[in-house]
Amino acid sequence: MQTSPSPSDYQFLTYLGILLIMIGLVLVLLPIIANYLPSIERLEKLPPIIIYVYRSGNFYFVTSPILILVSLILLILYLVR
Repeated sequence: MQTSPSPSDYQFLTYLGILLIMIGLVLVLLPIIANYLPSIERLEKLPPIIIYVYRSGNFYFVTSPILILVSLILLILYLVR
């Protein structure tokens, strides 16, 4: 007879979900913050691994490759488990 999983079995998924929500909020807010900063050039001077800024006319795309890598690594670790 199989037993149902305990809530502690889902604790990793809870933490992964919270982390992914926070990463999503940061990724959504970065372009908005970067658009209102008076000097976007200061962001562009940061190393591209920390923050990446793409400008084309009035379009700004700002992201953090570190956050993307961390989320991909966590997703792969979860899928491997």
